[in-house]
Amino acid sequence: MAIRILFICHGNICRSPMAEFYMRHLVHEHGLDGQILVASAATSREEIGNDIHWGTREKLREKGIPFKARQAVQVTQKDYNEYDYLIIMDENNRRNLARIVGPDRDYKVYKAMTFAGLNRDVKDPWYTGDFDATYDDVEQSCKGLLKWLLERRS
Repeated sequence: MAIRILFICHGNICRSPMAEFYMRHLVHEHGLDGQILVASAATSREEIGNDIHWGTREKLREKGIPFKARQAVQVTQKDYNEYDYLIIMDENNRRNLARIVGPDRDYKVYKAMTFAGLNRDVKDPWYTGDFDATYDDVEQSCKGLLKWLLERRS
């Protein structure tokens, strides 16, 4: 049975789709296609239907990470039930996610940077304009997450 991961940020146009496509790339590089499934969603409705932010697209292109056009979606209660891990980018996401899905009774919600051994948020390029810093955070957290998942399977 495949592991299902949902990356979550505020609008689902910058950080969470960057993590989604980076993680898909890692999964593919490790020959785990079909074993780990990855998607992303927003806690807000502000960007619903919008494609990935141009800065995220440019950073993924620069780094050679494959991506495709998509539309931002909002996380739902059904997502909580269907995904094994809900990876949030910051503490605001945790509060907003709880309003949508209720308490994390199944212990599925994790903060992304904890997988990099850090207790902080993934830097938000919406406010900083710094997609390099966000990419660095996404890279560290996704590599740590994959390592953690593989260790748990052993």
